[in-house]
Amino acid sequence: MSPSATDSESLDGRLLFAIPKKGRLHDKCLELLAGSDIQFRRSHRLDVALVKNLPIALVFLPASDIPSFVGKGNVNLGITGHDVILEANMENEVAEVLRLGFGKCALQVQVPESSPFKSAEDLAGKRVVTSFEVLAGKHFGEIDSRLQLTGDAATKIEYVGGSVEAACALGLADGIVDLVGKYKSGDTMRAAGLHAIATILETEAVLIKHTVEKNAAFEPLIQTITSRIAGVVAAGKYVVCEYNIPREKVHDATAITPGRRAPTISPLEDDKWVAVSAMVEKKNMATIMDNLVKIGAEDILIFNLDNCRV
Repeated sequence: MSPSATDSESLDGRLLFAIPKKGRLHDKCLELLAGSDIQFRRSHRLDVALVKNLPIALVFLPASDIPSFVGKGNVNLGITGHDVILEANMENEVAEVLRLGFGKCALQVQVPESSPFKSAEDLAGKRVVTSFEVLAGKHFGEIDSRLQLTGDAATKIEYVGGSVEAACALGLADGIVDLVGKYKSGDTMRAAGLHAIATILETEAVLIKHTVEKNAAFEPLIQTITSRIAGVVAAGKYVVCEYNIPREKVHDATAITPGRRAPTISPLEDDKWVAVSAMVEKKNMATIMDNLVKIGAEDILIFNLDNCRV
């Protein structure tokens, strides 16, 4: 990290928060910061930005470097992928404070559609190309050990930095290990004539800190940031469902909308009816409304959340 963006004195007393500077996680992180009211202005091409309303400095780094910066105590907090932490061998040096619900993907073993290999065990002892050398090496190392493949008979893991999916077509590998997910569609894999035969890891973006914070004075601020970000994540996952239901159907209704802890039930002027309000998962809201209609609910309303604390 180089404080070329600002003089070193301006960083004194500020918590350093590492954010991916580009790539699949960058834009989502900016949305998360905005939702958490972390206000900053980043000068063009500079990698340090001072937060206006909190004693924080944002440090923009490659996502692959963030686990090491956090793990070595160079920065206090960071956002990166769970897979990146494991690939950097930093899982014992950083603590995953919060899973963020975006950047979800899977690290998979893939082979050509015409390949005779149907499982990762079938591929053991062959040539595997990947940009995840550590994770692929561990996975196939365990298989090699189980199958007693050593020396020249062991699986050969070769690192490439990009265009991993082309390796099989170019005759460089019998299989690959690569990420497939929302940010990198399975269409890329299929277009290269590949299909998955095993999943090594399910991953997503995470908020991380050092296992032991060196500056105890930062702990309240870390808790504040974590709480704000958790609120934004929950607001993206949940909606508020409000409806009216006959009192005699309350038990059935609350089974459909139990809420995170319990639904709020309020009396109406008509004592045969009550109003119910509950948080429900956004992905299930259409089915929930269908089921409420079936038991006699009326005036069903869904409200999006901008932010919350849960």
